Amino acid sequence: MKIQGKMFIWLSVFLLVMAIVYGWWSKEPAGTTALFLSFGLSIMVGFYLGFTAKRVDAGAQDNKEADVADEAGELGFFSPHSWQPLALGVGGALAFLGVALGWWLLYFGAPLVMIALFGWVFEYYRGENRTQ
Repeated sequence: MKIQGKMFIWLSVFLLVMAIVYGWWSKEPAGTTALFLSFGLSIMVGFYLGFTAKRVDAGAQDNKEADVADEAGELGFFSPHSWQPLALGVGGALAFLGVALGWWLLYFGAPLVMIALFGWVFEYYRGENRTQ
């Protein structure tokens, strides 16, 4: 994770320089703002990865002598089947569509988002997947 943190830090330095140059040269506020926001996002991700790299074991990507097979194995637990992300996406789409078409769509989208988010968080506390 240490190398990913360094990559994001260098990306944020590049984005900051480009935001300053672009803002000075073009005097266009939308693109300059987007570049500064990209810098902020990149520095947050880089800081997080660098911060957590100190607390976890070094991965194969941090070893210059590592082979591809050194990273093989189980990476974590991923839910094999879940309908909750689909329901959350549909509810989020309805909620954001309500901003464009009419606020009345928010009355249908917001409860769907809340129910789907609740179901996704507590998915492994009941039903057939309770023991996983």
